[in-house]
Amino acid sequence: MKKVFKGLVIAATVTLSAGVCLNAAADTAKLDQLLEQVKQARTAEGRVNQQREKEFLSDRADKQALLNRAKAEFAAEESRGRSLTQQFADNEGKLGAKEAELIAAQGTLGEMFGTVRGAATETIGSIAMSNISAQYKGREELLQKLAEAKEIPAIPELEELWIALQTEMTESAKVSKFEGNVVALDGNSAQASVTRVGAFNLISDGGYLVFNADTQEMQPLVKQPESYIVADAEAFKNASAGEVKPVYIDPTGGNLLRLKTQEATLEEQFHQGGTVGYVITVLLGIGLLIGLLRFLALTAASSGVNAQLKNLSNPSEKNALGRILKVYHDNKSVDVENLELKLDEAIMRETPDIEKGIGIIKLIAAVGPLLGLLGTVIGMIGAFQVITLHGTGDPKIMAGQISMALVTTVMGLLCALPLLFLHAMLQTKSNSILHVLDEQSAGIIAAHAEKEKA
Repeated sequence: MKKVFKGLVIAATVTLSAGVCLNAAADTAKLDQLLEQVKQARTAEGRVNQQREKEFLSDRADKQALLNRAKAEFAAEESRGRSLTQQFADNEGKLGAKEAELIAAQGTLGEMFGTVRGAATETIGSIAMSNISAQYKGREELLQKLAEAKEIPAIPELEELWIALQTEMTESAKVSKFEGNVVALDGNSAQASVTRVGAFNLISDGGYLVFNADTQEMQPLVKQPESYIVADAEAFKNASAGEVKPVYIDPTGGNLLRLKTQEATLEEQFHQGGTVGYVITVLLGIGLLIGLLRFLALTAASSGVNAQLKNLSNPSEKNALGRILKVYHDNKSVDVENLELKLDEAIMRETPDIEKGIGIIKLIAAVGPLLGLLGTVIGMIGAFQVITLHGTGDPKIMAGQISMALVTTVMGLLCALPLLFLHAMLQTKSNSILHVLDEQSAGIIAAHAEKEKA
């Protein structure tokens, strides 16, 4: 039994040793293979490094050549710069000598050319902004060249200057019609027939035009002058050849018309009065309405009284005198004192109807200027507040408040003046009617007293 176990142990030991030997042989082969790969990689990397070193050395040589070439070019440019500097200095000297020769050769012509340039400079602005340029465009270009020229102008250029000045003088005395492009206020442009009155005005179907020198376009005024001025302008434009029509002209070439557009119209001035101005207007309307009604009523009453005077024996209750006469006819039997009292009572009943409304007109006539003064005070308070906030640098900021202060004063006076005249007229008519009533009443009393004495 022991022999059998011993044999098994020996066999297992032999088998294990054989397996270990086989594994060791396999690992050695792999290591040899890995070593061979490392050697090959080192050899390849060495070749790559050698190639890179060669390229680096080659690039270094090229860079050095470029640097040497750049240094040579820099040195050449420096030499050329010194040469050009010297040449520039020499040319400056030659130019100075030539300029001296030119001045000496020009003699008195230099003053003439200076005068030409000065005339061109002075004429550019007037010709560019002239209404004549709306018809003859581009005239200022030659003048601009002459004004900026450093060299002596040639004879053709002098002739062009002469023609430009002569054209301006000649056309200033002409009335000409031409077709031109007119830009409307909404930005749309269209061809229109334009009448040019010398260098003063441009007139189209809608009224006066202004010439914009910057855009070289004609535009209508933002706000045309008064209707009668525009009507005369349109009549002048539509006049036939040889027909004489009056027309208003702007001697400044359109500047006055532009300023005219900034003036406030009557409607704008009315609205500048603000709330106080509206109140004054309402009071004026009420006063005029009451005055008109009372004028009609007093006129009718006066007509009735005048008609009754022609027929005293037949009194009518449709007029004041007839009602007073009716009182007399109803009280013929009473004594003088009672009759006088009854007639006075009748006249007192008629007086309120005759004087009704006249006092209100007088009150409104007195209140109007006071409201105007109130508006003036309010406007001045607002103006001082604006001065406190913004100072006095820009008067336009205070214009609104000052306008209110002045406009309300004017409106108050305009309210008072017609109402005062109306009140005086109505008071006169009412007094004349009352005078007739008093006169007739006194006559009736006197006649009644005579009858009693008889």
